[in-house]
Amino acid sequence: MELSLLEIWNSMGLLARTVAVGLIAMGFASLVVAVERIMVLRRAEIQSGAFATKARALLADGQWDDVLTLAQRREFAKVPLPRLLAFGLAAHASVDANDKLGPVELARRELLRKLEVLASELRRGTGILASTGSTAPFIGLFGTVIGIITAFQGIAASGGGGIAAVSAGIAEALIVTAVGLIVAIFAVLVFNYLTTRFDRFDMGMQHAASELVDRLEGASAH
Repeated sequence: MELSLLEIWNSMGLLARTVAVGLIAMGFASLVVAVERIMVLRRAEIQSGAFATKARALLADGQWDDVLTLAQRREFAKVPLPRLLAFGLAAHASVDANDKLGPVELARRELLRKLEVLASELRRGTGILASTGSTAPFIGLFGTVIGIITAFQGIAASGGGGIAAVSAGIAEALIVTAVGLIVAIFAVLVFNYLTTRFDRFDMGMQHAASELVDRLEGASAH
């Protein structure tokens, strides 16, 4: 018997095919999430850099209203950095005489809250990568068990232990295991790559928030 992929697929039972299709679906979902998040992160980096270039001089001159107007432009509506600064400046401007906290403290607290929200938005979907990386090997192992069971059923049906009786089941087990490992390795590598880039971007956001607070404090001290 020639053990091509088609022959192995035809020899699989319903449960083994379900496992294989499930692993392929997990791999495809991981690929979609990876491409989409990489594109989102790349766009966020480029647009945040463009905003920072325009806002730097305004911040240096203490033109808070102009920075807020710039951050609220339609072109920056979905960009993390201008959204973050807009939240902080809006909180700073909304203080009234009844507030026990000063405008700078209100801005600082709002920035801290929004940093967590924006970081969570950027990481949306990466849980699929983490779940795939941790579960795909075990799903592949489950497929291995099914393949071994199939192999023993072949032995029982043929009444002997020749290679022809067990080859299809063993090949089935190895193929499903290999698919599970490939999917898991891909998901883990992409998850680690995205986590590193997200952490770097978050650090830049934190620095920007700290710089804004320092400038607000410096302006209020004069």
